[in-house]
Amino acid sequence: MQVEKIPTRPTAIEAFAEGLGDIPYDRTPNVVQAKSRDFFWYSPILKAQLADCIGDIIVSPRSEADVVAVARLCYAHAVPLTARGGGTGNYGQAVPLHGGAVLDMTGLCRIQPVVDGTVRVGPGAKLKDIDLQTRPAGWELRMFPSTYRTATIGGFIAGGSGGVGSITHGVLRERGSILGARVVTLEPEPRVIELHGYEVNQVQHAYGTNGIITELTLPLAPAQPWVDVAVTFADFMNLARFCALIGKTDAIAKKLITAVAWPIPRYFGTLRAPVIDGAALGIFMIGASSLIPFEELLVQAGGRIVYRQSEREVETSGAVPIYEYTWNHTTLQVLKRDKDVTYLQSAFPNMSMVEEMIQTFGDEVMMHLEFIRMGGELVIRALQVIRFTTAERLNEIIRIHEARGCAVFNPHTYILEDGGRYVTDPAQLAFKRVADPNGLLNPGKMRGWTAI
Repeated sequence: MQVEKIPTRPTAIEAFAEGLGDIPYDRTPNVVQAKSRDFFWYSPILKAQLADCIGDIIVSPRSEADVVAVARLCYAHAVPLTARGGGTGNYGQAVPLHGGAVLDMTGLCRIQPVVDGTVRVGPGAKLKDIDLQTRPAGWELRMFPSTYRTATIGGFIAGGSGGVGSITHGVLRERGSILGARVVTLEPEPRVIELHGYEVNQVQHAYGTNGIITELTLPLAPAQPWVDVAVTFADFMNLARFCALIGKTDAIAKKLITAVAWPIPRYFGTLRAPVIDGAALGIFMIGASSLIPFEELLVQAGGRIVYRQSEREVETSGAVPIYEYTWNHTTLQVLKRDKDVTYLQSAFPNMSMVEEMIQTFGDEVMMHLEFIRMGGELVIRALQVIRFTTAERLNEIIRIHEARGCAVFNPHTYILEDGGRYVTDPAQLAFKRVADPNGLLNPGKMRGWTAI
C-alpha cells in the first residue's frame, strides 16, 4: 500500500522558492528525486510504499541563519520541510511523504577544535571527517553506524540508535552520549533552542519531526589503534558464547563484536575466501594492546583467526573496513548478490532464545547478532537476514518472535513509534507542539502527532 500523499500547492512552492533569495536550491527533477531517497529499499514493504514520495525542491543552507530563513518561509507558505544528511538511513526517515522542501544539511559541516574531550560539530559533518580532525588530538567518536564513511552526524543522531562502539559506550539514548544540540523551530518567527544533557533526547531519534538540528556537542573517547579481526567457529552457538565472553571481559579493548551464521558469509567478498562452507563467522575490532588475551580466549573456545588487518593496513591496501560487514551493512552485502532477502531487527533476552529461533526458522531467518552494552549490561541485538516471500509471512515471523519474548524493532515501517517503541515519546511530542505547531516538519512520521 502506497502512502496517501497530500501534495503541496504549486503556488506555495513558487512563492517559497522566490523568497529564498541567494540560498542555494535545486528543482531539477533527477536531483530532487535522488535527494528524496534513503536506503528504505532494504525493505520490500517500504519500497512499495515510498516509491513515489518525492519532494518539490531541494534547499541547501550554508549556515544556521539560512536554516532560520528557510523555516520562516516554510511556515509562511505552509510548505512541509524534511531535513536530511547523507541519506544513509534505512526506514524512510529522510523521505518526504507529502512533498515540499527537502533540506540538505550537508553544507553545515564545520568541526570545531576538541575541548576537554568534547567536540562541537555541524549536523552535515561526515563521521569519518570528525575522526580525521579529532584523532590528531588523541580523541575519536565513541560510536558510529556501519555507514561511517558516508553518513553525517546529524543523520546519525536524528535517526540512529547505536552501532560500532556501542559494545563499550552504550547507545545514543543513554545519558552522556550526547551533550548538547542547537535546534531551529518552525514557527512564524523561528527560534534557536539550545538543549543540554538529557534534554537532547527530545530530538534524538525523532526523525527530524520536531526541530532542525544545526549543531551538536559530543563527548569523545581516547583514540587507540584498532585491529580488524575475523574468526571462525564450526558451530554458531559456540561463536555466540565466545562473543558474549569477549563482551564481558572488560580488560579487553573492543569496538565491535558481531556474529553471523552460515550462509551469510557466502556473500562477504574479502571475508568469504577464508571461511569454510558451513562455518560461523565472528567479526571484531580489537584494541592492538588486547590482541594477545583475545587470541588466548579464542583458542580456548575452539575458534581460529582467519583475517587480521590493522587500521593502517586497511587504509593503505584499500580493503573494505571490517565494520562494513556488520550492522546494517550485513544485509547490504547480501542484497548485492541476492535481491530476494530483507531483514529484521530484534532483541534477544538470552542465548537460549537465539538457539530456539535458529531451530525454528533455519535458513529462512539467517542469524546475525550484534553485542552491545545498555545500562552497563551486555545485550544481544539481532539484525537477521530473511528470505522474503510475502508480506504476510514476514509479519508472521515478527509475531512468532514477539510471542516467544523477543522484542522486534520493525524496520519495515516509516512511522517513528511503530519501529519499536509502539508508544509516542511524550517528551518528543511535547517538544513538537512547541517547535512545530503546524506539523510541517517531516509530516506523517510521528503517529502521536497525526492522532491529535
